[in-house]
Amino acid sequence: MTMENNEISVEDIQEIASEEQKPSRLKRWGMVAVDIALFTVFFIVLSILITLPFQSLFLYAQSPDGSTSIPISILNETLMLVSGFLSVWLVLFIRKQPLTGLGFALKGYGKDFLAGLLFAIVLYGIGFGVCVGTGAVEVTDASFSLSMQLQSLVLFLLVAIFEEMVSRGFILGRMLDGGVNKFWALFFSALLFSLMHLFNPNFAFVPFLNILLAGMLLGASYIYTRNLCFPIALHWFWNWLQGSVLGFEVSGVRFTDSLLSLHLPEDNQINGGSFGFEGSLLCTVLMVIGILLIIRRKEAKMPC
Repeated sequence: MTMENNEISVEDIQEIASEEQKPSRLKRWGMVAVDIALFTVFFIVLSILITLPFQSLFLYAQSPDGSTSIPISILNETLMLVSGFLSVWLVLFIRKQPLTGLGFALKGYGKDFLAGLLFAIVLYGIGFGVCVGTGAVEVTDASFSLSMQLQSLVLFLLVAIFEEMVSRGFILGRMLDGGVNKFWALFFSALLFSLMHLFNPNFAFVPFLNILLAGMLLGASYIYTRNLCFPIALHWFWNWLQGSVLGFEVSGVRFTDSLLSLHLPEDNQINGGSFGFEGSLLCTVLMVIGILLIIRRKEAKMPC
């Protein structure tokens, strides 16, 4: 054997050293779990400190039935967004990771934003059409308030930015950065997203399943693009169409007066009952189809 065949280049040595320095898969999962735990602690502490000066206002503004006005809800959601952003920043600062990794870039992602908007319209167009066509939902009245609709658009935008920043930009992003398989990362981040809604009114198995699927639907494009434009647009207009336009509860909660007033002859698996459309098996079918369509389209664009 010649000396030439036994030679190892400097590049080979560096590559071997680099591989040896990489943390094991178990260690990477552990780091992800620690990051999520750190975020949770930071968020709880910061949200208490930031909202504390406004507690008397929140209590005063609450009506006897437990509902809150939209302006107060907007204030509360703004404070939640600030708390969430600071918590994410602290974790990324500790890890020496840039905020740019969250996926808030707008340039070049206008089509993704429009795609998210159209996806929400199509899904609810089909879902609401089936509900009305089968008699599972009856429209009893219509009342338009420009002020109410604009306020609800602002509210649901804040909700979408906050939840997508945390669930997709941070949690799903940290899993992907930690080397977790993209589909497992998508599932586990969606599972956490669903568990965040555990204390919503009328939460049960089908709502749990559907919000898990919603998390996968919202994250399906992110695992390929690492950008939040599509999920924010889809989340924003999904909630707005569902609650402020069509008159369903949004994940079990009624935020605003809606354009349409609905009557449900009975609570069933088509209309979702008191949890809203997200509590229906019809919603389950539509979201599974949506997830498969996004993944199939994105996989088709992947280089071979």
